[in-house]
Amino acid sequence: MGHGVPELVLESNGRTWTLDPSRSYALGRDPQGELVFDDARVSWRHATISFNGRGWVVEDHGSTNGTFVHGQRVQQMELGAGTVLNLGNATDGPRVSLTGAQAPAGAPQAQPQQQPQQPQQQPYAAQGANAGWAQQAPPAQEPFQQQAPQQAPQHGQQHQAQQAGWQQQQPPQQVAPQPQQAAPHFPQQQGPGGAAGAPPVHGDRSPTTFHQFSLGRVMRIGRALENDLVVSDLQVSRNHAEFHSTPDGRMEIRDLGSHNGTYVNGQPIAKGGTQLLGPTDVVGVGHSTFQIVGDRLEEFVDTGEVSFSARHLTVTVDGGKQILKDVSFGVPEKSLIAVIGPSGSGKSTLLKALTGYRPADQGEVLYDNRNLYKQFAELRQRIGLVPQDDILHKELTVKKALKYAAKLRFPADTTGAERNARIDEVLRELKLDIHKDKKVTSLSGGQRKRVSVALELLTKPSLIFLDEPTSGLDPGMDRDVMQLLRGLADDGRTVLVVTHSVAELATCDKLLVMAPGGSVAYFGPPEEALNFFGYDTWADVFSAFENYRDYDWAGRWKGSQHYQMYAADLDAVAPQSVQVPPMQAMRPPKPQGWMSQFVTLVRRYTSVIASDKGFLALMVILPAVLGAVSLLIDADKGLLPNPANPQTGRIIPNGTATTVLLILAVGACFAGAANSVRELIKERVIYERERATGLSRSAYLMSKVFVLGLITVFQGLLVGVIGFASREIPDEGLILGGATLVELSLPIMALGFASMMFGLVISSLVKTAEKTMPLLVMFAIIQVVFTGCLFALNDAVGVNQFSYLMPSRWAVGAAGATLDFNRISPPEKGAEADPLWEHTVGAWGMDMAALIVLGVICGFFVARFLRRHEPEVMRK
Repeated sequence: MGHGVPELVLESNGRTWTLDPSRSYALGRDPQGELVFDDARVSWRHATISFNGRGWVVEDHGSTNGTFVHGQRVQQMELGAGTVLNLGNATDGPRVSLTGAQAPAGAPQAQPQQQPQQPQQQPYAAQGANAGWAQQAPPAQEPFQQQAPQQAPQHGQQHQAQQAGWQQQQPPQQVAPQPQQAAPHFPQQQGPGGAAGAPPVHGDRSPTTFHQFSLGRVMRIGRALENDLVVSDLQVSRNHAEFHSTPDGRMEIRDLGSHNGTYVNGQPIAKGGTQLLGPTDVVGVGHSTFQIVGDRLEEFVDTGEVSFSARHLTVTVDGGKQILKDVSFGVPEKSLIAVIGPSGSGKSTLLKALTGYRPADQGEVLYDNRNLYKQFAELRQRIGLVPQDDILHKELTVKKALKYAAKLRFPADTTGAERNARIDEVLRELKLDIHKDKKVTSLSGGQRKRVSVALELLTKPSLIFLDEPTSGLDPGMDRDVMQLLRGLADDGRTVLVVTHSVAELATCDKLLVMAPGGSVAYFGPPEEALNFFGYDTWADVFSAFENYRDYDWAGRWKGSQHYQMYAADLDAVAPQSVQVPPMQAMRPPKPQGWMSQFVTLVRRYTSVIASDKGFLALMVILPAVLGAVSLLIDADKGLLPNPANPQTGRIIPNGTATTVLLILAVGACFAGAANSVRELIKERVIYERERATGLSRSAYLMSKVFVLGLITVFQGLLVGVIGFASREIPDEGLILGGATLVELSLPIMALGFASMMFGLVISSLVKTAEKTMPLLVMFAIIQVVFTGCLFALNDAVGVNQFSYLMPSRWAVGAAGATLDFNRISPPEKGAEADPLWEHTVGAWGMDMAALIVLGVICGFFVARFLRRHEPEVMRK
């Protein structure tokens, strides 16, 4: 070091370096920097230390959580011997001490002053190759003695395997040399709604913006430019909320009827309601939060760079069995995390617990230090979830599918231009703009997955979870998808992906390996995982999981040095005893009103049907064919009573009338049920995701009933007109006078509608679309038996009462009342006439009313069955 230059020595967690004044030193999480701190509170490029010609200076580069000197936040400050820096937190952030150098002057670069004492606890990663200072590597650790061959013993090798040490069911263990990266350190405090007396929700982060607040002034927040505080966030209504002071000098927040809600400490306030604010209360509006500090309003905008951690997550099912056991891990902002593990390791359960779909029974999930479960109603807007199956209507074009999704997710006062601008922005980001006019079904598997991700990015989530996004993709598409996720994380999001593919794990920042039974077997850098398990390939690791399911994988993990470095600090903190609010309080508000959702869903469903030319053709051809089949039955015979037998005086039964009506009724049943039997099951994944974003269950169901009802009624009319028009029918009906053809067609139309509702019941019950066809055939056959046309039902005790549950019984009864079936097909001598066939207005009205009641009952059951396929927090 040259003469006159004050020597400076950096000391951090047991290591010291002498700095070279001819260069500057970058501090942050960037692996290319000189001093790398793997801590959630440290920004990517946090600060630099350099010599400015007069002295050493530290300069903060707009870090999120700040740089502190002796507890005071600084932007730029000269340094000297005795100065102490804290990064990210004034009290427990990574600590850097500065002293006078002990090395001889003129040293060309920093030299190590002492050996590390506890390298596994250091809050930074060694980057000596890129730094201008030297750093001595930590001493290599001798690996544990391997206890057995690296593959499970086969039947013929059992004796040798026992001699190798497998008799204790201990899988081969080999611990990698001591890792070089330290664990991310997470602040221990809770945000509002956490522990009592918790510090501010944003820790020591600087506010994005300050707004001066004067007493007596009203400050309105919203998306419209005329607001005092304009928030350019499509999740925010045009006029969302306002702050104002009360006569006693206190402050309160008033919701202005916002669509996505206004939140205080994560809890929604009533639409149009007000709530008094205390000094520590945090108001949430869209992606922004506000806190009143003195006479100013501090705004924090969630731009996506948030930390995320899970602590002691445990899920217990009926019978007391734990399917997720004490899972803890944490990641800093802008991270990509992969979760792998064998079947039965709890990956899906973990995903539901992390997203709030099915909250864990014990433990907590922290979103940037905020309890996700307690503040789910607000934070759910910042979480994106891409299920394994595509959440898209494949019959639509890419842009049209995103248009309807945006219409459902954004507030009702969002203009079409605003929605289109956001859609175009997302398409450009994911390089889908060249495919926007293509149908989703024409895209490759990787491109469809990009569209699913695009749908979730519309609302700018900070956390994105993906369940098996590369399932079924070839290795090239697998790489493309993982590179896409890497880019999403680098752009300022936290991305967690559950996957079975291990080919691209090196793309991730951290890897979580789940063991059978739902416990953690490893968490840390992916490149160190195989050495940790002592195997050469992941196939060997998964074989060991399968062969040694009873082995204490979690205990092995917690006894390792990797655990001390990457998870011990999280496990050391017991989860706060926070009372999770009732499910009703966790349910998100509906961004759209019921009627607006209904209209959007009807338009989308109509577009899906209109784009399916095959379905449109079948919609017309099927009823036409079914109606035409009835014409093959004595085409020249009418549907009137035959004259009485001159010898006995009894009416001669007209078998043609009952046979024709039987065929028309069965045709209407089959057409109606076939229209709907697949509709709910094929959209189940889409419904689950949209329900979690505020979709109304009743609006969704009614959109199906409305569109399918119109189609089915049209088909019923077609069947009835074709079947009845060419035959001789009574001149006068019971209800409509001379319009007998219409009166006979009405029961067929109502039967088709009721059968369509039965089809929806089937579709809501089955687990796969393949199971719908056998049930459809069975339904149609049962309707044939219980029409009353094959044999008399009126005198069959039990059977007759059961037939009242069948829509075909009532439809044939209504048509039979118009045609006077008790005369056309009189009962056997001594038997009673069927009351459903009485040629009276009352009988006809009762038959039609029963069809409507059956349809309503089916609708009720469909709504109940739909609940089983919703996130638990959405169930009432």
